[in-house]
Amino acid sequence: MRWTGLESVKDNNSGMEMTETSVDNLFGKEWQEIAELVEASIMDSAVKNGRVKPRLKPINRQQMIMRSIDIEKLVEADHPVRAIWEMLRQVDLSRFEESIRAVEGRAGQATLAPQLLASLWIYAYSEGVSSARELSRMCEYEPGCQWLAAMEGVNYHALSDFRMQQKAALDELFTQILGVLSAEGLVELKQVTQDGTKVKASAGKDTFRREERLQQHLELAEKQIQAMGDPRSDTISQRVAKAQERALRDKKRRLELALEELKKVRESKPEEEKAEARVSTTDPEARVMKNGDGGYAPAYNVQVSTDVKHGIIVDVEAVQAGNDWDQLIPAVERIEERLGTPSQMIADAGYTSHENIEAAAEKKIDLIGPVPEASTSAQRYEQRGIGLEFHVEAFQYDAAANQYVCPAGKILGLTTKEHQTGRIKWKYRARPSDCQVCPFRDQCCPKTTSRRITRSQDSETVKAFLAKMQTEEAKQIYRQRPQVAEFVNAWIKEKLGLRQFRLRGLVKVQTECLWASVTYNIKQWIRLRWRTRLAVA
Repeated sequence: MRWTGLESVKDNNSGMEMTETSVDNLFGKEWQEIAELVEASIMDSAVKNGRVKPRLKPINRQQMIMRSIDIEKLVEADHPVRAIWEMLRQVDLSRFEESIRAVEGRAGQATLAPQLLASLWIYAYSEGVSSARELSRMCEYEPGCQWLAAMEGVNYHALSDFRMQQKAALDELFTQILGVLSAEGLVELKQVTQDGTKVKASAGKDTFRREERLQQHLELAEKQIQAMGDPRSDTISQRVAKAQERALRDKKRRLELALEELKKVRESKPEEEKAEARVSTTDPEARVMKNGDGGYAPAYNVQVSTDVKHGIIVDVEAVQAGNDWDQLIPAVERIEERLGTPSQMIADAGYTSHENIEAAAEKKIDLIGPVPEASTSAQRYEQRGIGLEFHVEAFQYDAAANQYVCPAGKILGLTTKEHQTGRIKWKYRARPSDCQVCPFRDQCCPKTTSRRITRSQDSETVKAFLAKMQTEEAKQIYRQRPQVAEFVNAWIKEKLGLRQFRLRGLVKVQTECLWASVTYNIKQWIRLRWRTRLAVA
């Protein structure tokens, strides 16, 4: 809309002819802007009042589109999948190929490359994905997976089988990657922390049964298998029949394994608790353990060894034991097999037993850990019903005769001398006939026939360890344990999502631990080395 009155007028005072152009020059562009604003306001009002309809671009989802895709440009140059692929090119994956039946020169469908499948799983765990079905779907839309698979789909069965059935090959891959990291200066073995963390098993609390119920379920499963009849029957499809039979046989195997595991559980329990022993029908190898929040749940105890220098996992193992007492030396032996003997092991109080102190000294390993806090004498005496006046301090020790004299003047003679790892124990006992007639029996030995006392003496190795842990240097070394060991546990659970196992059984659970550890180590390599080299290049 423009100023378009008379095409030309004359200024009465000056006689100068004024055209449209000269008017614009006289008043500038302000009239033009005002006109455009008025026009826009009129149109907005018309749209709001429904007098005119807005013109919208149509959406046609029925049309076919052909699009050219440059696969290399799906992900940026510093995307993690490129680093994962590069790392797996540096290691030997031939162990994964041993089970492949399709070979050159013979009939058979080509198999997906182990480097592709391993890369997909490592990338999936790094993104907190542990489902084979979800990873298969990611290959259809997620750029990282599309780049790895070159826009090809990957069946979830192939992904699932590869993850579960390659434990030995995966263990070798874990060791090879540690070799690469060691060559790049990320692993020293000068200081290694040891820690355990509980990870929930793929089993519910309501799946635990006693022996009687397990036997009933097993008999029922056997009857169901026998009652299935001929799988070639026309009643149901052959495929469905085979699937049902396979499911029942798997259930029967789990129940048989559950009965075997029940025997192990009973052996670990006190005599009065053996009858209450139970195991899970879905994951018989899982154990009920106390978690960090104070509750109890089916779980596995995951032992993680971490090199202090750069926080690299040098060993991982899932065990059924709820405590850590017997896990330190096996972890050291696995580290020795993979890389060599660590110079120093840093562990919490759950590992500093006399046996571990002696074993570490024998291997020339400097063990750093707090002295475990045993229950106090007062607590022990209270549990046994012993009064304050009859604590062991009230008994006189006669070193010459190697015996104790009680407050009532009765003798407690030496009964046994036990040589245990890291210490010697002497056990003393009063004669039952003396205690039965003693007027102080209810305060001294109310729950036993006679009073007993145990005297122990630590070995020189244990004494040296206790003295070392009193030094400020040892205490300072121990203070760095949480920021290394507990950081790794938190990363695995928070970043990788390994709060509950998807797989069942000790071997498969261990396989899942290895996948998580391989992923964690590669992520640290990407952060510490790969991105640095990429930035320099």
